Amino acid sequence: MRGLGGAPVCTDCHGEHAILAPSEPGSLVSPARVSSVTCGRCHADERLAEKYNLPRDKVPAFQDSFHGLAGRAGSQSVANCASCHGVHNILPSKDPRSSVHMANLTKTCGACHPGAGQRFAIGPVHVTSATETEHAVTRLVRVAYLTLIPVTVGFMLLHNGLDFFRKLWRGVPPHASGEALPRMNLHFRIAHALVVLSFPALVVTGFALKYPEAWWAAPLVALEGDLALRGYVHRIAALLLCAACAYHVLHLVVVKRDRRVLRRLLPRTRDAGDLAEFFRWALGKSTARPGFGVFSYAEKVEYWAFVWGTAVMAVSGFLLWFENWSLRLFPTWVMDAATAIHWYEAILATLAILVWHFYMVVFDPEIYPMDRAWLTGRAAADHLRERRPVYARLLRRRSESSDPRPED
Repeated sequence: MRGLGGAPVCTDCHGEHAILAPSEPGSLVSPARVSSVTCGRCHADERLAEKYNLPRDKVPAFQDSFHGLAGRAGSQSVANCASCHGVHNILPSKDPRSSVHMANLTKTCGACHPGAGQRFAIGPVHVTSATETEHAVTRLVRVAYLTLIPVTVGFMLLHNGLDFFRKLWRGVPPHASGEALPRMNLHFRIAHALVVLSFPALVVTGFALKYPEAWWAAPLVALEGDLALRGYVHRIAALLLCAACAYHVLHLVVVKRDRRVLRRLLPRTRDAGDLAEFFRWALGKSTARPGFGVFSYAEKVEYWAFVWGTAVMAVSGFLLWFENWSLRLFPTWVMDAATAIHWYEAILATLAILVWHFYMVVFDPEIYPMDRAWLTGRAAADHLRERRPVYARLLRRRSESSDPRPED
């Protein structure tokens, strides 16, 4: 840069008395340090940006991208600044000779993403949330989830909080008979077990990518540079969750009798009345204890939210997993939108399990310490007779008929 005394020279990037080869971990131009320590030192400097009119969003946009997050976790193979912009041939993006000129992006990105199509070059690369670089669709996704998450989780906390304190004040009815009634047959328990194995692994490995410096992420990111352990575990868990859903669907297709359970999970007008009745009871406006059918509105909401959330996570996750195929067909904003959907849906799903599901099966005073139906297939008979009178009657009639098997 002729005439600019502040332009970087060799020592700014390579150092002075401790010049090391790029392959050395301590080198200023090693793959793990070149973006954060070397390039970021100048491009994230507010005074230099002000003096030379440099864009200020490039470094934070890179650090929060997949490439930046993987680099922060210790990956040695993920793309860094030099991978795209070059080393000793860095030119402005408007220069036709630049490796990041729009006409050259397909070749540059194709070095790591074979088959990246021309559509990949449509739209900005360094995208920062809530700025003009963010695509309208991605912004819509972000705003929608940032509204949906607090409203949904807030309702869950209100609902469960009222239920908890009302039961403490009223007192928990004794369940002393020790009798258990059928609640989940083997097929449902197998599908549930696969979810129990896969979902926590997805949560931990997924959030470990977003927060690689967190103490709980250390065991997963320790081998990121050599084995990409976190990524492998995340993808295996994703396939296991898909297998759980496939087993559940196949089970319902093959076993005609169990499809009755799916019909009973469909929302009905009565569910709105049950919810209103619950709030009247929880707020002390009614002494009548709300009772439900085979499934309550809470269980129906959770089931269909799980179905919807799993579908959304699967579609967005596979777009990100098979990025070469996605980049061949779609512009970059599709990947940005998929990333936002995957991230926010993960937050919503995790909070839903912690606040909604765990309360129903663990922390509900009438259930505590745990509803064991997911392990034994049977639930406390006293609780079912009190809260599920319809279900208890169905079981009694079925036991008196020629078909003694439970409804679900």
